Amino acid sequence: MTTVENTGNRRLSPEELEAFGAEMEAIRQRIVADLGEKDSAYIYDIVKKQRAFELAGRALFYLPVIGWVPAVACLSISKILDNMEIGHNVMHGQYDWMGDPDLNSRMFDWDTMAPAENWKYGHNYMHHTFTNIVGKDRDVGYGILRMDEDQKWHPYYLGNPLYAFLLMTFFEWGVAMHDLEVDELVAGRRTWAENKEIGARIWRKVKKQTLKDYVLFPLLTGPLAPLTFAGNFTANIIRNIWTFNIIFCGHFPAGVASFSQEECEDETQGHWYYRQLLGSANITGGRIFHIMSGNLSHQIEHHLFPDLPARRYPEIADEVREICERYDLAYNTGPLHQQLWGVFKKICKYALPDRKKPASVGVESTPALATEVAA
Repeated sequence: MTTVENTGNRRLSPEELEAFGAEMEAIRQRIVADLGEKDSAYIYDIVKKQRAFELAGRALFYLPVIGWVPAVACLSISKILDNMEIGHNVMHGQYDWMGDPDLNSRMFDWDTMAPAENWKYGHNYMHHTFTNIVGKDRDVGYGILRMDEDQKWHPYYLGNPLYAFLLMTFFEWGVAMHDLEVDELVAGRRTWAENKEIGARIWRKVKKQTLKDYVLFPLLTGPLAPLTFAGNFTANIIRNIWTFNIIFCGHFPAGVASFSQEECEDETQGHWYYRQLLGSANITGGRIFHIMSGNLSHQIEHHLFPDLPARRYPEIADEVREICERYDLAYNTGPLHQQLWGVFKKICKYALPDRKKPASVGVESTPALATEVAA
């Protein structure tokens, strides 16, 4: 059954779903046909700025005491840009059409503990194919949190708020370990043998990142090595906190829907687009905010069109919203503090045992019909 925590969505007929999907696909095809110089110039400019911030940060660590705070600020911005607007989007294949090996999804690797190959399978395929399908999309709770009523409650989940805080603080580590599916190992549904190659990639990447941030760069600053070590650690934590909050506000605030595996069997293209819409939320903000979020502040557009350059999401957002209005579908958006509050309440709510299951209307005959449930 589909669970929707706000009113404003309605069941679409198969014909409406087909029409809705066709309108979304038309947007995608139009943007694909329009890709060109402005898009390549944009990503090259972002890469240039990211490298400039990193160089500034590394250089400022050579200034005792007075340079530490601006160094950490510059390095944090660099790591956020590398993670969000460059790494995430490049590894989605958004710039493969350029033919630049440095921006090719098969070759790019980012400045985090998570190996690119593992992440692309778990995120690009598993998450974007099965978005918010409980039991299929492992990003629902990341195998750590209970974020949906259809996840069976266990006393373990009383620690939801603590687990969320730790995941936020060390998010790059959580993403790196995500594909080991430790919860599945504990449940006996996965074996260590299945994790051998995945684990080997994680170990290689962790060694590389640890050597770079916590050995090589600190040693290069000589007697200032302890300050540089602390600065690199702080910049990583800042990047982790920012990334966690942007991602969780796009996936788990109030009003985001979840789906059962049964209703998504034999899914049509129209229902896939419909599910992406209902399973996402946007965050309002200015241009710099959108860039620093990798334009994942437009998570609705990203889930609808994951392979389009993210810089295009703001320009198509109004069109997507207008289509939603015509179909009487909610376009979930709000300021950062509002979406964060919704996420926080959900983390706390699902830490506790269920008091009463909300009434719901199932989809009995046509899997492509989503159902609204008012909380």
